Amino acid sequence: MNVFWECVKDFFGNYMLMSAVVAWLSAQIIKIFTGVFQNRKISLRVLLFSTGGMPSSHAAAVVSLATAVGLSQGFGTPMFAVSGVLSVIVMIDASGVRYETGKQATIINRITKELFSGKIDEVNTGLKELVGHTPFQVFMGFLLGIAVAALMFFIM
Repeated sequence: MNVFWECVKDFFGNYMLMSAVVAWLSAQIIKIFTGVFQNRKISLRVLLFSTGGMPSSHAAAVVSLATAVGLSQGFGTPMFAVSGVLSVIVMIDASGVRYETGKQATIINRITKELFSGKIDEVNTGLKELVGHTPFQVFMGFLLGIAVAALMFFIM
């Protein structure tokens, strides 16, 4: 039983992992409030399942991880190089391919509804439209990730 608690202590004491988790959770919580301003409604579904929106939780998590690695292990280490490259790939994907996929889903949903108006039972038009981020949303996630890692560096 003592080994279990040591593992739990190690897990929650892992500064780099906790930085990424806190950054992701912070972004998801912020999305609730940005969603209220944008949609005029509160959605806890956004907190748990949202992949698009403001700020990018993907960017926040990977940048927080890379920043935490840099602060704790050094910015010249192989670990930082790997986490930094991963961060760039995730941010490019979030604002590129995934953003375009969301725009395509919007158009497909509209076309499908128009083609099958009155016969809505014949087709499922539920393609998820909010899957990517604008460059501004990714940039805000980037800033959030740096801020969380720096803050946690001084706390932990």
